[in-house]
Amino acid sequence: RRYSSLILKSNGMLKNITLRLKRQYPLIIITLLTTAVLILHTGNKFHWSIIERTENFLYDLRIISTMPNDTDESLIIVDIDEKSLSEIGRWPWSRNQLVRLVDELFKNYAVSLVGFDIVFPEPDESSGLKILQVLSRDRLAEIDEYKKIVSELESQLDYDKQLANSFTNNNVVLGYYFHDENVSGTSTKNGELPKPVFHRDKFKDKNIFSKKAKGYNANIKILQNAAVSAGHFSLSLDNDGVVRKVPLLYEYQGHFYETLSLAMIRKLFEIEAITPVFEKNYNTAYPSLEKLELEYLEPIPVDKDIQALVPYRGKQGSYQYLSATDIIHGRIEKTVLEGAIVLIGTTAPGLYDLRTTPVQKQYAGVEVHANLISGIVEGTIKHSPAWVDAAELLQLLLTGVVLSLLLPLLSPLMSTVSSLIITAIVIGINLWLWQSGIVIPLASSLILIVFIFIINMSYGFFIERRGKLQIASTFGQYIPPELIDEMNFDPNSYTLDAENREMTVLFSDVRSFTTISEGLTPEELSELMNEYLTPMTKIIHYNRGTIDKYIGDAVMAFWGAPIENNEHARYALKTAMEMLERMHALRHEFQERGWPALHIGVGLNTGTMSVGNMGSEFRLSYTVLGDAVNLGSRLEGLTKAYGVELIVSETTKQAVPEYVYRELDLVKVKGKDKPIAIFEPVALEEEISREESEEISMLTKALIAYRNQDWQQAENQFNTLKLISSNSLFYNLYIERIENFKLHPPEKDWDGVFTHKTK
Repeated sequence: RRYSSLILKSNGMLKNITLRLKRQYPLIIITLLTTAVLILHTGNKFHWSIIERTENFLYDLRIISTMPNDTDESLIIVDIDEKSLSEIGRWPWSRNQLVRLVDELFKNYAVSLVGFDIVFPEPDESSGLKILQVLSRDRLAEIDEYKKIVSELESQLDYDKQLANSFTNNNVVLGYYFHDENVSGTSTKNGELPKPVFHRDKFKDKNIFSKKAKGYNANIKILQNAAVSAGHFSLSLDNDGVVRKVPLLYEYQGHFYETLSLAMIRKLFEIEAITPVFEKNYNTAYPSLEKLELEYLEPIPVDKDIQALVPYRGKQGSYQYLSATDIIHGRIEKTVLEGAIVLIGTTAPGLYDLRTTPVQKQYAGVEVHANLISGIVEGTIKHSPAWVDAAELLQLLLTGVVLSLLLPLLSPLMSTVSSLIITAIVIGINLWLWQSGIVIPLASSLILIVFIFIINMSYGFFIERRGKLQIASTFGQYIPPELIDEMNFDPNSYTLDAENREMTVLFSDVRSFTTISEGLTPEELSELMNEYLTPMTKIIHYNRGTIDKYIGDAVMAFWGAPIENNEHARYALKTAMEMLERMHALRHEFQERGWPALHIGVGLNTGTMSVGNMGSEFRLSYTVLGDAVNLGSRLEGLTKAYGVELIVSETTKQAVPEYVYRELDLVKVKGKDKPIAIFEPVALEEEISREESEEISMLTKALIAYRNQDWQQAENQFNTLKLISSNSLFYNLYIERIENFKLHPPEKDWDGVFTHKTK
């Protein structure tokens, strides 16, 4: 029987799920179509720029969040900075200055390798040698002495030859750059290209892709032939102009040329060949070149265009920068550079080698190559393998189908929780792969989750809108929009039917309103009441109160319905204190406008009340009724008699114990036979002053003497209190009573209760 019961229960649940899915059929179709659109974008059937921009943002965020922010002390950047330009002169420098720089680096500082993130495409004619040679072939050709002097000066003034000689004797790798065939602009062919690493014929049986060049700016032949190697320093810019990748190999006329970083690594480790690594299961329609293998080092992962993701260590300054002029003038300690790899570049703004990167908007281009060198040596370059597109498609399909079928079955809250959980799973898997060195696209899946969630919420909003509108039309005139929104989460929990609840009610009234109104025109009176009631209402709404009604100048409000609130007394008392504080400020504003100064009295009571829609068949109102409500009204009326602005009952006092109260009296109000204690809240316990505390202590003693019929002692204490207090009306009240009791003593068993016969 138990097994059969479980089967029936399972069948029932399955039936309910099936019926609900059928009801949500249009919603499921819409979300599945949304999934299909994202899949088509991933399959390159169309381009959606928002996904690309989001992916770039998320990639940059992952880079920034996970980069080590450390330094690589083995690689140093010699910087042609503003200081160098100021001391040596504007760029380009005469190449004899570069001879001094290179010779200092190798002879004085004993560096192991120097790479130039600078190109020398034109001969240096700054020495004047060319002019001397022209003159020696013209009018001065017959002067043997002149010809002899020119011959002697040629070796001293041929700066290119001097620099070439410096290169010949040292490990120098030169840099140059290509003109991308996909970028509009010049296609010049200046200088001498180095020997390519291999020709496309090497891959004639394979379908590979790469960056292709239409031209280049390379170094002059004498310098290129003297250097041990050369590599291009062309960077790859994404559509947003940010450098995230560097093409390790650039193709020009069927030949592949290595990047500066790769050329320097190969020279440093004396590596002869670069070995391309292809996928074993090769498909001619699918780019399969996955890595470049170097002897002694980890294979370098590349994307379909033979580009490597730059493994940024941190913001600019992750490598030590030394000013070129300090090297030339020998100001640096020798131990700083001994055995180091050196990159010569520039950070001077006028030399245009500042790039936008994921880690910084202005970032020295030379440090991009430094990061790549470190990444190749340390094996920290991340991989975006050929199968990432398939992985992204599978991720989209699973996420889309699960959310499309799951969210329609759930409440808004559970839909939100489920969407957040799936988002966390997708991000968690992505970050796990990222830490493993694999970069999987993230934006499309997150955008799909957001879209499906929004579609579900929007669909639910319009379907359930009628019920929400009913809540708003019923309670909108009583409570603020924020509480209406809160009620909409579970509209079935709120009803207009009358019920008994423990609540707190507030009554406030303007003192001498009739006299005030007689001195104002109808327009002025209307404006004054608006200026008074608007801030009072805002305070009530802000503190989660429900406006019951306005009775001329009076306001009635309550806490604890329609939304249950266990802190109703605390909210009500906070509201009353804020109303009085705001009233003090309004009083000055009204006086400045020529209006009469307003004074209000506020009464609070906590107790069991009947709340609901009440009235007649002609008109209903959501209100509260009961003895506790009537008592709240009576307390407001007593404020004038006791010369205070706020009176609360003992039940309210007990519900909010963090305040210090001044006991006013034991009274019987009109309509009630049972005496009650009434209090005036003074301040929060931690905010009360020493003077206030002492006055309350004296009042307590005076009330004890008063209730013990020790009239003389009580009178003395009340007279003392009258002298130290600003509220003389309250103490005069007791002094007058004592004088009356001296003449007409009460009964011996008198309990100290005073009976008020008016409202």
